[in-house]
Amino acid sequence: MSYEPIFDALRETRFPLVNGCGDMPAVGFGTLFKDLSVTTQAIKHALETGFRHFDCAERYRNEEMVGAAFKAFLETGKAQREDLFITTKLWNTNHRPERVLPAFEASCRRLQVDYIDCYLIHTPFAFQPGDDQDPRDPFGHIIYDGGVTLIETWRAMERLVDEGRCKSIGLSDITLQALKEIVAQARIKPAVVQVESHPYLPEWELLEFCQAHGIIVLAFAPLGHGMEPNVLEDEVITGIARRLQKSPAQVALAWSVQRGVAFLTTSATLSHIRENFDIATLPHRAMHEIRQDITTRIRFNSVVETGVPGFIPRKK
Repeated sequence: MSYEPIFDALRETRFPLVNGCGDMPAVGFGTLFKDLSVTTQAIKHALETGFRHFDCAERYRNEEMVGAAFKAFLETGKAQREDLFITTKLWNTNHRPERVLPAFEASCRRLQVDYIDCYLIHTPFAFQPGDDQDPRDPFGHIIYDGGVTLIETWRAMERLVDEGRCKSIGLSDITLQALKEIVAQARIKPAVVQVESHPYLPEWELLEFCQAHGIIVLAFAPLGHGMEPNVLEDEVITGIARRLQKSPAQVALAWSVQRGVAFLTTSATLSHIRENFDIATLPHRAMHEIRQDITTRIRFNSVVETGVPGFIPRKK
């Protein structure tokens, strides 16, 4: 017999933001696509399916296309701007304090919104300021900016909150140690920390620290990004999926929300978008199995070490 609750509210879960500035839907949709031309249609599919939390970034180079989808959907009257939770991110080349506000305002213009719900520092690494998002020397090495510290960038982020331009601020692709340093010095504490996390990288220590400080952990690549070893082919995950008559993806995503971690999935395929939204509460036994029986530990994206986003290809 399948495990199918009469009504399951897991997909409706919301996590409160620190400073009483609202809450974030735990179920989120990422907007990073290899083929930028699919962006607007994918966002429209996600909105129609029921997603209300969207994660954007200057670096993704498609904020205009995301904004076009938001505008079209809001014009149908099916939702108001306040029904959407929109995150975007400050890129590495804009860490100098005087560059933060212009970068923020440019994102707002492209997304066609008056305010942002959450603005994140995309990575803790400052790159050479300028229009080139990927500044490199003649040898192909990234040119970092030694003239600005992360706390200086954070102070400029705090001013955006002071001025009511964004409801909350946070960090992305950051280690626990670097996060602790910001939390210790911040006047306005980070509301959100976005990191890679999935059953092969549960980040329990980071989660414990964040929960102690009221910080939401937001997982990217919650399904392992299709990398090897494949999270969705894990025997524990597939076994639970068979028992509950759910897909492995639905099991991994439900696990995320139930342990208190918001997630972002990305797809341009309507059936996958619907599948990723249609999660239901896992029994305690399944949660225990995932925590105790999965021992593989692997990070798929090296951005946390360099500030350069990229999944690391691995052979089986």
